[in-house]
Amino acid sequence: MKRTIATALVAFTALTGAASAMTNATGIQNDVSVYAPNADTSNLTTAEVNLLKSVIHGGGTESEKRAAVRSIVQ
Repeated sequence: MKRTIATALVAFTALTGAASAMTNATGIQNDVSVYAPNADTSNLTTAEVNLLKSVIHGGGTESEKRAAVRSIVQ
């Protein structure tokens, strides 16, 4: 019984990580397109995606966010 539960937890964790990695770059595309309409987010690292999320959803003016987002995705 313990082995079955452990196996299920490992599988769940692996699938959750894969789904998270897949949606990071594509999920951020909509947010980024507001500040950098023609930006390509397909090659962003996880760190860059997280930085973009913090810039977009953090404080600051719209022009500050636009400048920060454009500098990250270029």
